[in-house]
Amino acid sequence: MITTVQDGRATRVQGDPEHPFTAGFLCAKVNRYLERTYHADRLLHPLKRVGRKGRGEFAQVTWNEALHDIGHRLRAIADGPHGAQAILPYSYAGTMGMLQAQSMDRRFFHALGASKLDRTICSTAGTWGMRMTVGANVGADAEGLASSDLVLLWGTNTLTANPHLWPFVRQAKEKGARLICIDPIRTRTADQCDEWLGIRPGTDAALALAMMHVLFAEGLQDDDYLARHTLGADQLRERVQDYAPSRVASITGLTEEHIVALARAYGRAKAAFIRVNYGMQRHGGGAMAVRTIACLPAVTGHWRRAGGGVQLSTSANFKYNTAALERPELSPDVRTINMIRLGDALTLPDAGVGGAPVQALVVYNSNPAAVAPDRNRVLTGLRREDLFTVVLEHFQTDTADYADYVLPATTQLEHLDVHFAYGHHYATLNRPAIAPLGECKPNTQIFRELAAHTALDDACFADDDDTLLRQALDTTDPKMATVTYEALMEHGWVRLNVATPYLPYADGGFGTPSGKCEFHSARMEAMGLDPLPAFTPPHEFPELVPELAARYPLTLISSPRHQFLNSTFVNMASLRRDAVPEVALHESDALLRGITEGAQVVVFNDRGAFSAVARVGNTVRAGVAWAPSIWWGKLTGDGHNANETTSQRTTDMGGGPVFYDNLVEVAVAGA
Repeated sequence: MITTVQDGRATRVQGDPEHPFTAGFLCAKVNRYLERTYHADRLLHPLKRVGRKGRGEFAQVTWNEALHDIGHRLRAIADGPHGAQAILPYSYAGTMGMLQAQSMDRRFFHALGASKLDRTICSTAGTWGMRMTVGANVGADAEGLASSDLVLLWGTNTLTANPHLWPFVRQAKEKGARLICIDPIRTRTADQCDEWLGIRPGTDAALALAMMHVLFAEGLQDDDYLARHTLGADQLRERVQDYAPSRVASITGLTEEHIVALARAYGRAKAAFIRVNYGMQRHGGGAMAVRTIACLPAVTGHWRRAGGGVQLSTSANFKYNTAALERPELSPDVRTINMIRLGDALTLPDAGVGGAPVQALVVYNSNPAAVAPDRNRVLTGLRREDLFTVVLEHFQTDTADYADYVLPATTQLEHLDVHFAYGHHYATLNRPAIAPLGECKPNTQIFRELAAHTALDDACFADDDDTLLRQALDTTDPKMATVTYEALMEHGWVRLNVATPYLPYADGGFGTPSGKCEFHSARMEAMGLDPLPAFTPPHEFPELVPELAARYPLTLISSPRHQFLNSTFVNMASLRRDAVPEVALHESDALLRGITEGAQVVVFNDRGAFSAVARVGNTVRAGVAWAPSIWWGKLTGDGHNANETTSQRTTDMGGGPVFYDNLVEVAVAGA
């Protein structure tokens, strides 16, 4: 991203026209980043709570007053009967980058001896699925897409969630590739594809297994690749016999004919590119779903060629020196709390994991009062008068309303950072384009100063951001050889030391213990899991919980609105326009409930409820409700959002969230 500055004020942001991916344009959200940076509601000074928790009533204080009191309170808890484990950090990727998201903050909490946070809220299930099959979350290179003759956009709304991939998809289409979207929702991406397969939520692994059934049955597999570069091919061939398309049709809601046709198209393609995304892995069997789909290109040998393979992410190729940044050796042996279980951690006496109650919560780069599952329980915990809460933020979010102190943090335009990527192979330097507004400070500086006020005197807290940047780049991994301090300072972004396009498994070389694509995983077997690909249904799969499904027959998917990035950008009027919380229903489901277009409805289950406006049509398959999210509660009519209904249960591997594993009912308001 290039920022134009005049007289110290940023006046324009644009994608770098020379960058192979941003190519001169930004997404609909980041394109409004100036408006966000200079928003009238931007927090510019430290604030101290003066009203009841949740009321959002604060008074401005000095940085010294805020840091002194916070440091004193945290030190008192650390020295108290429960020790520093009673302090819990809570963060994710609201502000991104190696420095502002995972450097000085980690040093601070490690040295203090605070509880550790298992940061699972986004991608851990899929990461584990890729790891068990190919060895790491490393997939196909989008820069080979022009060579693809079949593109499967599987569980991804690319035009919303990954718009910079679309030009590469379009190149493939212009050369004759067929585009197929597999998704319970008929998204704007589906409308641009040649075919939409409206699969039942959480049944993707069953579809992949049925495809492999057809591939083996019709001789469409690559026997040479299977023999050279895979482990357990014979066991996989036997396993998929249980997943005939005739059986899987009833599981997935797709016709047998569609399943067979998809498998044949995939098997006959020379280079099929599968793009999966993180929505797919947000159910009880999410890791197995990604693992199973990741087997497909090894069965057909599509890894051999540019444009072939599967991509969930490219992130594991970026080997920054996280140990140097985070200094894990500073931490004693302490408990780890899964961020998905925040509601339990704040409301159960032993934090749900044994040991001390959580007495202090420090939130940064996240808005858990909106985004964490089981929102009612989270808010119950945040209301505790005995919970000392500190929030680093840009705006007075739902979470900030419950804070004892709110500290103003910088945006991406105001601080130094370095980034990895999820869908390409370019490392990026984030130079500060403008001075921090008001009294805002980078996260790194806030935690440096907190360390001083909490009597932490390790020499590591003296490292400035430039030093942190150099430490992040101090790595011997060969893929990082081109990513030097000098190169970043000169060019701003640098490609990893990999070929273009990058073919990670053309000749095998998988990152698994065997060095092969592991259809049979000894590691999973040791974990007590099925070592072979299988269909692991969602926790709330209707056939497994018929009584629950009788009361709550619709599966709710609450993926981000096109204009929102989870709960980020929600407070910007230009991106909300006249939007309100809404829920899309298939016309048959709406008719059954007497719901008409535009009706005010309530979406509910035993965990909670929220209000929405009904959208009726064919944008979702029958049995699915889609509530584009994630709204701040304070910006909705009833103060609630979709996470009133989501649960704190976790995925089969990785401890990830199950946001889309969520049975609900929808009724006309007041009915």
